[in-house]
Amino acid sequence: MIRVEALTRTYGDLTAVDQVSFEIGTGEIVGLLGHNGAGKTTIMKMLTGYLEPTGGSIEIDGLDINTERQAVQQRIGYLPENDPLYYEMTVIDYLDYAATLHGVPDAERIDRIREAIVKTELSSKATDTIGTLSRGFCQRVGVAQAILHHPRLLILDEPTNGLDPTQVQHMRDLIRVLAEHATVILSTHILQEVQAICSRVIIIHDGRKVLDSTMDELLAGKRLLVAVDAGPERALELLNSVEGIASVEPMAKQGPGHRYVLDLGEEDDPAEAAHIVASRIATEGWKLYALQPERHDLEQIFSEISAQGGS
Repeated sequence: MIRVEALTRTYGDLTAVDQVSFEIGTGEIVGLLGHNGAGKTTIMKMLTGYLEPTGGSIEIDGLDINTERQAVQQRIGYLPENDPLYYEMTVIDYLDYAATLHGVPDAERIDRIREAIVKTELSSKATDTIGTLSRGFCQRVGVAQAILHHPRLLILDEPTNGLDPTQVQHMRDLIRVLAEHATVILSTHILQEVQAICSRVIIIHDGRKVLDSTMDELLAGKRLLVAVDAGPERALELLNSVEGIASVEPMAKQGPGHRYVLDLGEEDDPAEAAHIVASRIATEGWKLYALQPERHDLEQIFSEISAQGGS
């Protein structure tokens, strides 16, 4: 769906985006992360065709944005961080205007507007002037205009900004539904949103891509957490003898049994190691209270990667 090669953007001596490359498949929900000034908004603007790259290439749905910009833009729905709304217009008039700009055929316009209003739960505000709406409802109007023309690619910059918890959950559900028919790129500073919605994350630091990983790969650690009824005097020797376990460390006791953290070698599969550990514990006749891979926190990972990128 999207192929980006060596994408670069400079402003005089400043390199805002530096040789960034990635590919995104149809139906993926990808989180684009980075501190303020990292270059993520610049990347999004180049993907939409609003900003020309200094170097590199962008291909969307098989089309080169340099030579077929208008055709590419017809396939994109875009919600900038600051909604480009006309606050003197009513919601329905604004969406009618946006539908015209998107090239929605006259025969389909009413149905498309109604569909967008229902999906974004704007029915109660359809005839209200946008300038009288709360920040959260304005955000919904911005999303509604982005999906009017059934885009193949949806680019959302801070889509949950200003929403209350109930609206945030609705927005998450809406993005998942939209991803059934479109690729979604989501930029946000709220890491919990990425963890809740995205299947993949790309982290940008100082204009460069420093990480591109699925969420499962990123959050799954190389350690197992196990709780059994055997104390360290028995358990350490057995667990250290399991193939693929690099080291074993007792943990503070929480809940039933004795808890241990098992470090795995770099090439070992946590699922396979867990199977072997469970088999050995069963052979010993010990009670197994818990056995699970350690899960990392995205906020911690983001901080560590950003620090490494800046070193």
